[in-house]
Amino acid sequence: MNFLIAFIATIIGCSILVPVLLAVTRLFGVYTIVNEGHCKVYMLFGKVLTVLNEPGLHFLLGTLGPRAFIVNILGKCYELDLRLDQTYLRSQPVNSEEGAPMGIGIWYEMNISDATNYLFKNADPRGSLAANVSNSTVRCLSNLPLDKMLQDRHTMSQTVREEVTPKSSEWGYNLGSVYIRKVHFRDDNMIKQIEEKVVNRLRQVTAAIKQAGANQVSIITSTAERQAAIEFAKAAAMRPNIVGAALQEISKDKEVLDALFQTIETQNIVDSQAAITLIPKNSQLLGELVAATQGANRQ
Repeated sequence: MNFLIAFIATIIGCSILVPVLLAVTRLFGVYTIVNEGHCKVYMLFGKVLTVLNEPGLHFLLGTLGPRAFIVNILGKCYELDLRLDQTYLRSQPVNSEEGAPMGIGIWYEMNISDATNYLFKNADPRGSLAANVSNSTVRCLSNLPLDKMLQDRHTMSQTVREEVTPKSSEWGYNLGSVYIRKVHFRDDNMIKQIEEKVVNRLRQVTAAIKQAGANQVSIITSTAERQAAIEFAKAAAMRPNIVGAALQEISKDKEVLDALFQTIETQNIVDSQAAITLIPKNSQLLGELVAATQGANRQ
């Protein structure tokens, strides 16, 4: 029973009494806790007493003295976020040197560098910083040449940052990186005209590439045909020489020559598909009758 009572008392003390005691001690300014990347500004009767920007546990009695007991009751404590933040401003209207309506998207980083100036130098430092960046973008980047505006983003980013940094420091802001992320045309008709020009140019380039390819193919084909014609002409010129040399070699033997010509003559008769009539030897009258008969049939 004693163990159970002690256990219940411990649970109640840890879950209720300890948080209540710690809350009371914080209310009366005995201590406070500053989280990582945050700071606390204590004010009493319109005067800034201290700024705690180191993370960890802080005992206010050692910092504020007896005023620590009443600072949370009669005064005010501001807790600020010192971590790096970023903002993107879309389509800031500017005009190029050629008069083209352009839009610039600018991204920038910032963090609170001076908590006192942030709280009391400007009623809306974040909104004022955004307005300052927007105004500086329009003021510094207007009337630039269009090609520079589309290509040289690093220089434009540095120009805007140098313009905004002094004023942002007065408001307790530390301006970090500034980068021009997007440059675009704002006029829809101009965008359509540019698209049409790009499409027409692509068609011209495509047609030129096709024509160049066709011309190259024609050149290659004509060159190949010319070389083939030359080789065929050489072969045709060499054939009579080869045939003449063979006939000259054959003519050295008369019997072979006669047999060759007889074979050629017989081959020509067979290829002509003419009607052949065989007549016995020493049949003069029969030959004349056959010739006369064939002549009458032809008539």
